[in-house]
Parts: sequence; structure tokens; C-alpha cells
Amino acid sequence: MTPVVDLPCKVGISYQDKIMMLGSCFAGNIGSRLVDYGFNAMVNPFGTLYNPRSVLSSIRRLVDGTHFTPEDCVEMGSGAGLVCSYSHHTSFARKSASDFLQVANAALDESVAFFRECNKVVITLGTSWCYRNIESGEIVSNCLKRPAREFKREMLSVSEVSACLKEIMSMCYESETLGARHKEFIFTVSPIRHMADGAHGNQLSKSTLLLGIDGAISSQNSPLCIEASCRADYFPSYEIVMDELRDYRFYSEDMCHPSQQAEEYICSRFLDWALPASEQKILAENIRLSRRSKHIPRED
Repeated sequence: MTPVVDLPCKVGISYQDKIMMLGSCFAGNIGSRLVDYGFNAMVNPFGTLYNPRSVLSSIRRLVDGTHFTPEDCVEMGSGAGLVCSYSHHTSFARKSASDFLQVANAALDESVAFFRECNKVVITLGTSWCYRNIESGEIVSNCLKRPAREFKREMLSVSEVSACLKEIMSMCYESETLGARHKEFIFTVSPIRHMADGAHGNQLSKSTLLLGIDGAISSQNSPLCIEASCRADYFPSYEIVMDELRDYRFYSEDMCHPSQQAEEYICSRFLDWALPASEQKILAENIRLSRRSKHIPRED
């Protein structure tokens, strides 16, 4: 095993923080563990988000709080008989537009309130590939099982990824004038392998994300940058899986998603890196209580 040496953490997390976690299903897996361990965290209020443009669009919505309208409603494909929007995961889908809007806007109101008060934002990017709806010209978060001919698949460039992340930080800086708390950011790249384009295509996509994140974080060091007071850091979850857990026994049956053991290891590494030493005892006790609450005694 090749240990990944983490740089000192510049943006940590604490039990005193309100933490918004956005991004891929890997973010959901780690975020659910943080909630189990007693952190005040909200995870993916729009559902799973894979690419930087979708994360940017979601944060724009959290900043301005604009409700979804009937114009946002889309009938799902494949005979699903459900209505959703291109901004949501299909878990939000409902049988009618009115039902969907009621659920989506109630969730939005709750998420906007949390986002305005949160001070830490953890963003996990999964891929630099995205899908653009040909009719509207907008990049979607979910294709909703609609016909492939309705979308154009394209790959974001390094500069586009970096621009997305810098705009996110800039928006959150400017939103402080509206009463939002100062926000610090932790970025990471999901270790989930997207193999539709083969191993090489997956590496190109991940490399684009890594370079884009590095560019966005580096911009924070410029004294002329308007976002200079927005601190940002990077946690190497992708590198930990590639170098420390470089064995297929740390993957699930599809050989693309990390196994539960790998997710627990990465979460442990993240908390060792991000949580101050003064709160590690609190964490250990909360983990013990969480595991105890999920233990089901065996019936003889």
C-alpha cells in the first residue's frame, strides 16, 4: 500500500458547523455517515449531482431561492408515468406536476434556509462529462430516461470546471450581503469509476476535475481575488482509493463503486484530516452510539 500523505487541513469541520454536502452518490454515502455520527449536515437537497455545471446550477438555486414552476416540470421517459425536473434526481418524481412542485419547493425552502446558515460546503465531483438538452441548450442534472436524441453529450474543459467552482465561491461571498454566513469549501473527486468511455476516458474525466479544482483553489491565493476571504481546500479521496486501496476487494460487485469497507475507510481518513483533535473523543463516542443503535440482537 502506498500511503497518500495529506497536506495540513486548511478548512476543517467541527461539531459546531452546519455542513452542506453536494455532489455524486459518493458524497451521499459519506454525508450519511456524518449525519449518523452527529454532525449537523444536509446531503444533496436536489439528489445526486455528477458534474460541476449541475452543482453550480443547484447552488445558484440555493442562493436565490427561486421556486420551481410548471415550466420546470418534465414528463419522464420509458413509460415511467412520472413528472420530475432536469434539476432533480428521480427520487423527487411524482405522478403529477402539482405533486412534484409541492415536494420540490418544500424541499427547496428547507434547503435554502439551511444553506444560508451553513458555514462549510463539501463538494464531491464525479465526472466532467455532462448532457446538454438540445431544445433548451441547458446542461441537465438528470436526463430523466428521456430519449438520447434529446441531448448532446459533452466534456467540460479544465478551464470550465475551474470557472464553475470559482463562480460558486464568488456567489457565496457576495451572498453574505444578504445575511448568509461566511462559507468555507472542501472539494474532492469521487473515486467511483465511470467506465462507459473505458478506463482511459474515465482517467481523462477525473484528470480534468483534478486540474479544475486545483486551479480554483489556487485562485484563492491571489490578493486581488474577490473571493479571497472564501477559503477552500482539497481532500484526496480519489487518490486514497487509487493508491492506498488499489485492490478490487475494495470495490463492490460492479468493480466501479467503492465497497462499504472502502467508504468507511475514506470517511475515517476524512475525519482524521478535517476534525480537530479536541473533538475526536466526541466522534469516537458518537460512532459507538451509532453502531449500537443499528445493532439488531440475534434471535435464538
